[in-house]
Amino acid sequence: MHTPQHYDAIIIGGSYSGLSAAMALGRSLKTVLLIDSGEPCNRQTPHSHNFLTQDGSTPAHISQLSKQQVLNYPTITWLDDRAIRGQHEDQVFRIRTASGHDYTSSKLLLAMGVKDQMLPIPGFADCWGISIIHCPFCHGYEVKNQPTGILANGDRAAFMAQLLANWTTDLRILTNGPSTLTIEQHATLAQAGIAVIEEHISAFEHRDGQLHSVQYQNGDNLPLPVLYAHAPNALPTDLAVQLSCTLTDEGLILVDSMQQTNIPGLYASGDCTTPLRSVANAVASGQMAGVAILKSFQFPE
Repeated sequence: MHTPQHYDAIIIGGSYSGLSAAMALGRSLKTVLLIDSGEPCNRQTPHSHNFLTQDGSTPAHISQLSKQQVLNYPTITWLDDRAIRGQHEDQVFRIRTASGHDYTSSKLLLAMGVKDQMLPIPGFADCWGISIIHCPFCHGYEVKNQPTGILANGDRAAFMAQLLANWTTDLRILTNGPSTLTIEQHATLAQAGIAVIEEHISAFEHRDGQLHSVQYQNGDNLPLPVLYAHAPNALPTDLAVQLSCTLTDEGLILVDSMQQTNIPGLYASGDCTTPLRSVANAVASGQMAGVAILKSFQFPE
């Protein structure tokens, strides 16, 4: 029977967090296998912001440069494949890939990000990450002072309206159905000149992902170049469940301050562990995971 190739650590996910962890481990002389399926959740986003030295770069450029630098370390191996099965037995992790190969490691890091679940409205997926955006800290400066919509309801809508007033005062809330805002929230919004539109949305009209209007089921049309929205997301695979990881109420992987899961030797970092989705945070948590994994080798409990 063929014996799987063994590594000190396997990292599932070769985006910012996984690459950051790999660099920390490669510089610590540990053998690392990075397994990546090539489907980052920000692949449609034209530019990345709020990350020092790379402000305005494309996500692909940051990833390519990072990968190039990480693979300069000879103990790091890159594998274009998809991890589909995980097992943990006798302090060894075994990973099976979609191509049918098995690999084992002493430590395992899940840095696989999340998968955004597109709202079933025509045009939403095409505009996601381009002109339908989720984070003002990532994109707000580029769309400042423009007419801006908020696709939300209730407390989230009220919160986003207050937050986004820092970037533009030309705001309107699209509840896509009956409002669940309180009377007090409606009054506050009205005082700020923020309209609440309750009509059901039928489509987002766009050109190459650039939103230009919202179409309503009653036939109305709202010209709009920018929309903030929340797309639900989930872990992209069930590996965490297969490996008996504890999940948070949001369905993400629960970790401690050192990115350790409830399973000894199993770590997680990046977007699969936190709703705070940014390149800077992913890199920081990946480095923390890499350091923690190295520490676990040197100071076993």
